[in-house]
Amino acid sequence: MRLSDKKVIALVEDDFEDLELWYPVLRLQEEGTEVHLVGKEAKKKYVGKYGVPATSDYAFSDVNGEDYDAILVPGGWAPDKLRRYPEVLKYVRVMDDAKKPIGQICHAGWVLISANILQGRTVTSTPGIKDDMSNAGATWIDEAVIVDGHIVSSRRPPDLPAYVKAFADKLAEIN
Repeated sequence: MRLSDKKVIALVEDDFEDLELWYPVLRLQEEGTEVHLVGKEAKKKYVGKYGVPATSDYAFSDVNGEDYDAILVPGGWAPDKLRRYPEVLKYVRVMDDAKKPIGQICHAGWVLISANILQGRTVTSTPGIKDDMSNAGATWIDEAVIVDGHIVSSRRPPDLPAYVKAFADKLAEIN
């Protein structure tokens, strides 16, 4: 398993897009990755837009982003909540500074905008936040997946196979 020595944070908050959280988590686990669901509270059940639950392993205050190899930010309406937590923005900035993979899909771009890391980057997202991404200094392209350095971005659930493959490939590059 090519990712058996990797640890990834998967952020969770109510109203996450069910597939955009679970598809990447399960695929990475299939490749041996240790994935921790991290939310505002530890051991709390968060509920996705379509009712699929996710129980957090840890609270934001329990983990240090520097101890992880990558971070996943799901879409849905959760990113509008996640971007309000200073710890989440710190995780994203730590990953960005260290050039560790940052995965974002759909509305998750809001978190990267609030972390102020999109200036000069090329990304995609749901078209609904295209203007937000552009106003944050990014070049927005309407494609299934965009890889710009260590940032892997995608639009929506039908793009998940390409998104997760690109993210896993980027994670595999880390020594």
